[in-house]
Amino acid sequence: MGKLKTIKNRIYSDYLMSSKLDKYEKILQKTIEREYQYITLRDYNYKLKNNLLENGRYFINRHDIDTDVSTAKKFFEIEKKYNIKATYYFRLSTLDFNFMKELEEYGSEASYHFEEIAQYAKDYHIKNRDEIINRLDDIKKKFIENLKKIENKLNIKLKTVCSHGDFVNRKLNIINNEILKDDKLRERLGIECEAYDKDIMESFDIYISDGNFGLDIKVEDILDKLENKKVVCMLSHPRQWRANIYANSIENLKRFYEGIVW
Repeated sequence: MGKLKTIKNRIYSDYLMSSKLDKYEKILQKTIEREYQYITLRDYNYKLKNNLLENGRYFINRHDIDTDVSTAKKFFEIEKKYNIKATYYFRLSTLDFNFMKELEEYGSEASYHFEEIAQYAKDYHIKNRDEIINRLDDIKKKFIENLKKIENKLNIKLKTVCSHGDFVNRKLNIINNEILKDDKLRERLGIECEAYDKDIMESFDIYISDGNFGLDIKVEDILDKLENKKVVCMLSHPRQWRANIYANSIENLKRFYEGIVW
């Protein structure tokens, strides 16, 4: 019954759900009223590491663009109405360099949502965690190659990145961020922060994700969680806020295919 309910919820959210972008805008309005300062993860990390945080309220608005760049652009249009800066992480499958450049020119952050471990496992049909560990050097080379390509295309230095979670990671019990446990690699590449680094996560008074909201996002419930919180990080994904039938169908077919051939 649990699996059936999950399937029903997925069908509803991917194909039948009405847009929740009005609720997204209301969250922005209400947090501005509460005098939160919106800041990119890149700028927040810099202030945190250099003891430059002031006695105000900070709101780190992070978007993981797993799918559906068109809805990500709708996030951006809403944010521009309120002069809000946010952080957007793009997978290789969702890279949109013109949009990413527009984000950076505006003052938001556009960077990399990486998944080289999961992709390597799928490419080479690896189903053993130890084998992945043994091939980490090759996987790191691929990460470096992908990161450099993005930086060269954008003509900027990517200072923060974010690990993506894939079904393969869960099956192998290894996260993509295993790559960045290498401090020398971070230093070499100029990566100052990975979005799930312990020090930055522990600096938030509250971390909320739309993956925990359920199908019905209740704005007041979210705002209640922020009561008396000075530093807030909110993670959102386009898929949770708007049903894009085409984008969701492509992603679902891809996931089905990968599950078969892996």
